[in-house]
Amino acid sequence: METDDIRAIRAVVRLARHLESAAHELNLAQYRVLAAVSDGDERASRVAARLALGKPTVSASVDALCRRGLLVRGPASDDHRAVCLRVTPDGEALLRAADAAMIRRLEAILARTPDAAAARAGLAQLAVGLDATADERARAGRR
Repeated sequence: METDDIRAIRAVVRLARHLESAAHELNLAQYRVLAAVSDGDERASRVAARLALGKPTVSASVDALCRRGLLVRGPASDDHRAVCLRVTPDGEALLRAADAAMIRRLEAILARTPDAAAARAGLAQLAVGLDATADERARAGRR
C-alpha cells in the first residue's frame, strides 16, 4: 500500500524529470549549477554543498557550462588561490529561457491538480526546507 510520503517522493522525482525535459539545452545538474551561481554561490565547493551534489558532478557541469560560454571562472577577490564562478550574459539568457519553459511545464501540471494554489505553496515551502537543510549540511562540512 502506497503511503502519502511515498506518493510525495515519487511525485517529486517525476516532477524533476518533467522539468528537466522542459529545460531543453541544459540537463538538470547543469541547470542547478547555473541557477546556484546566478543566485550568488560563486565557488564550486559551495555549489556542491548547497545542491547536495558530488564535487565530480559539479566539476563536470562547470566544465561543460564554461565550454559553452555560459559560465566563466575567475580569481576570488578575497583569496587569489580560490576560483569564483560567474554566469555570462549568454548563461543568464539561457537560464531565463529554461526557467520560463519549466514554469510553463509546472503550470500545465498544476492546472491538473485538485488544488493548484496549495500545491504551489507546498513546493515553495519545500524550497525553504531544502535551503535550511543545505545550510546545515554546509556548516557541518557535508554534502
